[in-house]
Amino acid sequence: MVIAVPVCILAVYAGMHTHIDPAGKVKYELSEMLMEESQQIYLPGFAYTQGSRGSSFRDWVTTAAMNMMPLGTYVEGKSNIHTDVEDKETYEMILAQQANDENAVDENGKLIQNDEKAQNEEAVQTSGTKIDTSIEKLKNFEYLVGNFYVIDGGTMTSADELNAEKLMAKDMKIDEKSDGPKVLIYHTHSQEAFADSTDGDTSTTIMGMGDYLSSLLNDKYGIQTMHHEGVYDLVDGELDRSKAYQLAEPEVQKILEENPSIEVVIDLHRDGVAEGTHLVTEVNGKPTAQIMFFNGLSRTKANGNIDYLKNPYIEDNLAFSLQMQVSAANKYPGFTRRIYLRGYRYNMHLKPKTLLIEAGAQTNTVEEMRNAMEVLADTLDNVLTK
Repeated sequence: MVIAVPVCILAVYAGMHTHIDPAGKVKYELSEMLMEESQQIYLPGFAYTQGSRGSSFRDWVTTAAMNMMPLGTYVEGKSNIHTDVEDKETYEMILAQQANDENAVDENGKLIQNDEKAQNEEAVQTSGTKIDTSIEKLKNFEYLVGNFYVIDGGTMTSADELNAEKLMAKDMKIDEKSDGPKVLIYHTHSQEAFADSTDGDTSTTIMGMGDYLSSLLNDKYGIQTMHHEGVYDLVDGELDRSKAYQLAEPEVQKILEENPSIEVVIDLHRDGVAEGTHLVTEVNGKPTAQIMFFNGLSRTKANGNIDYLKNPYIEDNLAFSLQMQVSAANKYPGFTRRIYLRGYRYNMHLKPKTLLIEAGAQTNTVEEMRNAMEVLADTLDNVLTK
């Protein structure tokens, strides 16, 4: 009810101010009175501080109304926004949120449900229905967002950033003529397990899925791949993800410096969903866990462009995930969920061709996950070499 009042006021105000002519003076004075009275009755706190903040009540109402319209906000807010204050506490808070917001767990490792994310899970596509991926369709921003993306409420994007024609035209092919590894797979969150994982057996965890994916790329597709088994989410033997991205970054950078032939970096995760959600589809008659590509935009509504999480490769990251999404949609409809756009960086600044992949969830079986790695390997081969 409180939210509805300023919106109604804004509508009345806009209608009465469309034209102000001599004959409409009474309407103008009436609208001014209405704004003043509404301000005093419904927003006394604002009325008290208005004079010192340097903005009018009508400006505040307009801003509030725009913030209640997500589509309007991320389109209207496409211009760069900068943080006014970036103190040490804000920095540490953002880094901690970045580490935990994919599938947050408590001190005992149990999943903490995210209501907003759970709502998105209800709309996950589990059928094999084909989507039109023609460039004519993809150039339509509303079609692109509606069919290929989930945009987190805390961030924003625009038609300029999600320019499908430009993203699809970027060359994602690897150099197959030179020697050395081309792909690096690692896990910021190494302890993620599945419905029937065996305690102490890493082959049944996300680490094991990374090992299997690496073997497929090396042995079946001839794409030289390294699998890094560093652990960054255990501190003194206890699960702690608060600094996982910070801990992983220098180690991954060192690997890249020592192996300059690496062109592709994949941070492989397992998602966390409501216990009643089963992210599975059928591929070639086999139950297969669905995957989701995850992009960080280094920009949030609350903090604007996060300068200390700068990423010069955002456009390349977006191109890679979209090309993977389109390739999978064409050959394996139903295998991928929509690409998730979030505000932080997630170490996606280390290479232009970087993917953060949420493969399956805690409700998937190890068999479903291994089947998913087979489809993912084939999709990577299609994008990187074909």
